[in-house]
Amino acid sequence: MLSLRNLIRSYGDRRVLDVDRLEVPTGATHALVGQSGCGKSTLLRIVMGLLPPDSGEVAIDGQPVTAAGAPHRQIKLRHRIGYVIQDGGLFPHLTAEQNVTLVARQLRWDPYRIDERLAELAALVHFPSDGLARYPLQLSGGQRQRVGLMRALMLDPPLLLMDEPLGALDPLIRARLQADLKEIFQRLGKTVLLVTHDLGEAAFLAGTISVMRDGRILQSGTLRELRDHPADPYVTEFISAHRTAWPE
Repeated sequence: MLSLRNLIRSYGDRRVLDVDRLEVPTGATHALVGQSGCGKSTLLRIVMGLLPPDSGEVAIDGQPVTAAGAPHRQIKLRHRIGYVIQDGGLFPHLTAEQNVTLVARQLRWDPYRIDERLAELAALVHFPSDGLARYPLQLSGGQRQRVGLMRALMLDPPLLLMDEPLGALDPLIRARLQADLKEIFQRLGKTVLLVTHDLGEAAFLAGTISVMRDGRILQSGTLRELRDHPADPYVTEFISAHRTAWPE
């Protein structure tokens, strides 16, 4: 579903991303982990089309995003991607319902179809129907994240990009949302690329993990593979700093 080749991005003389290859199969969840500033979010923004690479290629289901050509084709490709960021990234002047349905309304979906999809998504993410008329500041952090997820899923995209979606939540709410996300991923069969600082969260939600440092992917694999057969001393150091994530 998602293929990256020879991606390079620099700011001046500083190279912030240098990824030779990354592939995420259809229906799989893959996590990117590493310290702040290692290039995880930059990679996601390039996949989303929000940031152009200096060179390299991103392809979604065989279609190159980085060479999409005409603006209408780029927009059509982006509609195949759901994007969730920390705290939901909601428009504060719009209600929860208006945030979720914004693009569908711009695409002139039939109102009945919008209402039907909205009810379906609210049930899926366990969001109370009476909260749809509230504005983001009237919602809890966990509720804002659920609205952000509903918005990302509104057009039923095959690919989900999630950039530290649970990073600002307290541990109890975060654990509940992790469980809900895992269930949603499994039920919908979406392809997911997840960015997180939390190795335990990555291991819980994703089948495979890539450890990044200084813009490069040092190693990809399951948590057990990374732990038992590290390809770089930094992989061992990173995993050792997250001992609660180790499998028994």
